Amino acid sequence: MPSELNSFGTATTLELSAIVIRLLIAMVCGACIGLEREWRSHAAGLRTHILVCLSAAIVAILTIEIAHHGAFDRDEIRLDPIRLVEAVTAGVAFLAAGMIVFNKGEVKGLTTGAGLWFAGSIGLSCGLGFWQIGLIASGFALSVLWLLRLIENRLPLPPERD
Repeated sequence: MPSELNSFGTATTLELSAIVIRLLIAMVCGACIGLEREWRSHAAGLRTHILVCLSAAIVAILTIEIAHHGAFDRDEIRLDPIRLVEAVTAGVAFLAAGMIVFNKGEVKGLTTGAGLWFAGSIGLSCGLGFWQIGLIASGFALSVLWLLRLIENRLPLPPERD
């Protein structure tokens, strides 16, 4: 049931407090991943990951609101909320691809690009109200980024190829 129409804009199906909490959780999750990238001095760091995660959460929340908005109850309008999820995925993939660079035989930026894509997914999950999934997945991602970095640093270097 939509909340009361206020002087600030259109009534929302979700309570404003739920929207704020979802956005805050998305922001914190994006910040955690971005902080790790920032700490490693990568181009897409704290602010970028936060913005990607927040924007995906906003699109997810808008998907819920649009699906319940009265303007879309007419038969001549066909609503497919999954299209907004696909749009976020495509937009973030475009950003992530821009992070990947091939230079002097080395590929750089893959993990940062994957982190941006991940931030978009976390934002979608938080925005859709599945914040538990967002928090758990963020914990898993941080463990991958930190623990595997420690393991990689302890492995012997492979022999040089000609």
